[in-house]
Amino acid sequence: MRDSTTLKHRLLETTAPPAVLLIRILVGGIFLSEGLQKFIFPGELGAGRFATIGIPYPEVMAPFVAVCETVCGLLIIVGLLTRFAAAVMLINISVAIISTKLSVLLGQPLGPFSLPKLARYGLWSFLHEARADLSMWIGLLFLLIVGAGPRSLDRVLCRSSALRQTSADTRRGTAT
Repeated sequence: MRDSTTLKHRLLETTAPPAVLLIRILVGGIFLSEGLQKFIFPGELGAGRFATIGIPYPEVMAPFVAVCETVCGLLIIVGLLTRFAAAVMLINISVAIISTKLSVLLGQPLGPFSLPKLARYGLWSFLHEARADLSMWIGLLFLLIVGAGPRSLDRVLCRSSALRQTSADTRRGTAT
């Protein structure tokens, strides 16, 4: 029981300043929007785009990614299970960078992933094309490290969990 409480506390605890809410709104809002757009515009942003990129099983993967982005975007915005949602989206954005941007750096297709037609390739082109993805990656890493901040459901759950644990310890006579 104590181990699960400790894990839950580590997942939810945060010492981040209140301003982390701005990062959550930015990062979560972009993922929420992108996830919804994969459903709204499946040919351009969903399965059609996934097929063009070379992602296997695009008719399965696009809706899966869309659900992940939509749900995790909402979780990040409200600050619920923020570290978990950030970890899931770090995997998501890493796959996006590998499948859509790394070929720009290399100047050739990478495995099954296509090379977009651009005026130039290499480091500067990669940095330009990947600027939003890299910014999102850093924002997600920040949220994974610091948590959701004081204006979050994680903070509420962490406090209520700590209060319940303290109360239970007091009843058992094990409070420190």
